[in-house]
Amino acid sequence: MQETGCWGILSSTIAYKVYVTMSAHTILLFTLLLAGATGANAHEAEGIAGGFTSGFMHPLLGWDHVAAMVAVGLWGAVLGRSAIWILPVVFPLVMAFGGALGVTGIPLPSVEVGIAMSALVLGSMVLLAARPPLWIAAIIVGVFAIFHGHAHGTELPHAVSPLAFSIGFVLATGLLHLCGILISFLSRWRAGQVVVRAGGAIIAMAGAIFLLRAF
Repeated sequence: MQETGCWGILSSTIAYKVYVTMSAHTILLFTLLLAGATGANAHEAEGIAGGFTSGFMHPLLGWDHVAAMVAVGLWGAVLGRSAIWILPVVFPLVMAFGGALGVTGIPLPSVEVGIAMSALVLGSMVLLAARPPLWIAAIIVGVFAIFHGHAHGTELPHAVSPLAFSIGFVLATGLLHLCGILISFLSRWRAGQVVVRAGGAIIAMAGAIFLLRAF
């Protein structure tokens, strides 16, 4: 009982560290990348609220984004204690780079295909409990993050407040990663492992559907 309690405290601490670290670093990076865009789009106070709300809801209303981001949290926990926070930090940081490409109008081919593939591949990694070296997992996550970031970035100039929009969807992304991490803690039990792998299977199947629609 004491060991279980200690693990629960450790799990909560790691999950909290993931969210705080990811949010702080990514918001800072987005602030630097989007400073120019923000300066060119000065709006009234109600615009800031609208931009934040739109940004926060954007990932939550797109099932392709939801599936991939939850899968990142799940896979990070499956890989182990280091990956549990490294992958959910890598994803939004690289996503910021992809967002900058979208804001500046730099084209990226097959964005929708890349987003669909992210759900398919990452869901499969969870389903198979794949454990490649951490640096390979980080590269896989980072590549897909560029597509997600670009999709968000192309919408930033149309938001009421680009900076508020970016902060909103970064926070929403963090919550989705955290959901995946918390669900993955079920894998401590045999029945929980089945639940986690079933979650990976559902995400992979959703990714296959997204991929068919993308073509």
